Amino acid sequence: MTRTPHPLLPPLLLTALLVAAPAVAETRYVTDQYDFNLRAGESTRYKIIRTLPSGTPLEILGINEKTGYAQVRTEDGKTGYILTRYLQDEPAARTRLADMSAKLAELQQAPDALAAKLAELRQQHDTLTADYSALKRDKQTLERELAEVRQVSKDALRINRERVQLQNDVATLTEQVRDLEYQSRELANQRDQRWFMIGAGVVAGGILIGLILPNLRLRRRRSSWGSL
Repeated sequence: MTRTPHPLLPPLLLTALLVAAPAVAETRYVTDQYDFNLRAGESTRYKIIRTLPSGTPLEILGINEKTGYAQVRTEDGKTGYILTRYLQDEPAARTRLADMSAKLAELQQAPDALAAKLAELRQQHDTLTADYSALKRDKQTLERELAEVRQVSKDALRINRERVQLQNDVATLTEQVRDLEYQSRELANQRDQRWFMIGAGVVAGGILIGLILPNLRLRRRRSSWGSL
């Protein structure tokens, strides 16, 4: 025989499950009608921890459908209990109105801010363009100077090689000059020696002639006397 379940059993099981298991963490807001009290327990007999202004965001830690209280946590970490009928899924109307007013003011200021930002970006672009042109000119100048330096370096190397060659040529010519001077001195000495020998020969010849001529004259006289 099949037993018919008690008609109150499913609702009781559902209530037990809701009481036993905490709800998934979600955020709700204090209704914007009044300010409500956050209490230490699930009845008005518990002390008031603090007063919650309307629109206060609360993290839901659990809901007790039987007592009608929800365990919540404030943004600064305080935990307590508040009646669930004082909670709503969306922020308070005045909070939403303030947020919408702030967003509207921000949107109204956005075109001016964007225009100012655009002008700033254009100025930065112009500045960067001018800087780029200046850097490009500097680069071209440096490239020319580098080319000149390289050419000067090549010329310096060539000049250095030529200078070394000239030094070698001067040394060679100096050596040749010394050789020529030595040869000139040798020739001068030889010439002087020849002239000395010639002079000595002339003197010797003169002496011989001086010695021979008187004898020749004497012989001629004697010959002439003998012929007489």
